[in-house]
Amino acid sequence: MASPMLASFAGAIQASLSVLLTIFYGVLAAQTSFLDESSAKKISKLCVNMLLPALLIVNLGEELEIDNVTRFLPILVWALFYNLSSWAIGASATRIFNFPKWVTPAVCFNNTTSMPLLLIQSLGSTGVLGQLARYDDDDVESMVKRARSYFLVASIIGNTMTFGIGGEMFGAYEEDPVEELDKHLRERSSDEDLVEAGDYEQEDQPDEETSLLPDRVNRTKDTVSLSTYKALTKVWDTFPPWLQTVTAQIRKFLSPPGIGAILGIFLGITPPLHKAFFNDATQGGIFNAWLTTSLKNIGELFIALQVIIVGVKLAVSLRRMRRGESSGKLPPAAVTFTLLVRFIFWPIVSILVIGVLARKTQLLDDDPVLWFTMMLMPTGPSAMKLGALADVGGAEDEEKMAIAKFLTVGQQEERTNSRQIANMVLHSYLTAYRHLSPSPLSEA
Repeated sequence: MASPMLASFAGAIQASLSVLLTIFYGVLAAQTSFLDESSAKKISKLCVNMLLPALLIVNLGEELEIDNVTRFLPILVWALFYNLSSWAIGASATRIFNFPKWVTPAVCFNNTTSMPLLLIQSLGSTGVLGQLARYDDDDVESMVKRARSYFLVASIIGNTMTFGIGGEMFGAYEEDPVEELDKHLRERSSDEDLVEAGDYEQEDQPDEETSLLPDRVNRTKDTVSLSTYKALTKVWDTFPPWLQTVTAQIRKFLSPPGIGAILGIFLGITPPLHKAFFNDATQGGIFNAWLTTSLKNIGELFIALQVIIVGVKLAVSLRRMRRGESSGKLPPAAVTFTLLVRFIFWPIVSILVIGVLARKTQLLDDDPVLWFTMMLMPTGPSAMKLGALADVGGAEDEEKMAIAKFLTVGQQEERTNSRQIANMVLHSYLTAYRHLSPSPLSEA
């Protein structure tokens, strides 16, 4: 057992170091003036609104099929349970102990993309994942692919909650959702100035805000947008108050990542669309070589870019500290509490709960990789996309600096503390369970 445990430990170290080095590259980019605070904020919004939806569309659509969709239902239920439980824990602690507002999302939202995927890749390359094979011909590549799909399905819940209610955790949305939506619709449906004033003539000295599209295209775009909002406003006015409230609440969850996840699921479970988008060109994948590949190219930028932006914010924070300016405080009690929940509490709970479900019930598929990944899902450092959430949610600059420093502390804790212990316990438990348990599942 010593060799697999050491290999698991080494894989976790490699995965954590890769993230820390990527953060360092962001610090280096800021120190050499390649990126500044303003550009980092814009790139962060680009990651959330374009790159992450593309990643979800491609990965979920490629892994999900109508034949295997039932295997993923327990993952969605489990992800909903631990996210809501974490939210309750974080909100209660923030209120009781007067922690900073960022503690609640830091406790609630963990890293379900970069760290787990890097860890699984490392475990696959070291051969540790091969110990969890279902069948004799179950190769490491297929197990890594299954593990990646399990994590991405769990990320649907995490991403939906992150960008649906995460802004409220930062206190960004103080206006009533119904009033906010009503105001937005009426402002957009009455904005006829651009369309009617003929303000499409190119200026003598174009600037960075001058559109590159022809005037006719700009006019058509604005006209269609205006007509659409007028129609939506008329429909909105016919809604009773209770339906307006429901609509406003649902709208908060219709973020770009949420829409990307929905599109990915729809493409995956619709056989003709799955074939057209994800099969090889020789097997009917008419969109794969160009459209799907382009989405995959930009989607794969999300993880690295988002981590680099954390490094940029960390560099800005360190500069402010050197100048004696306020750079965001990290209360020791808040940091300790968050790390205890993320690295101690959830690993213990997830190992016990998933272990009992796998051994005593038939609720989970007989795939040890599934059990392994479900044990890992609630654990690990807070999500790197908290930095993007702070930008999108309108958090204060000091709060953004504090988040950047905390995320770096979390990655250092990931490298040196309980994540490795949790990984070794997970692997040891599953390996022993496979080989020693007399139940039928262990023989699969």
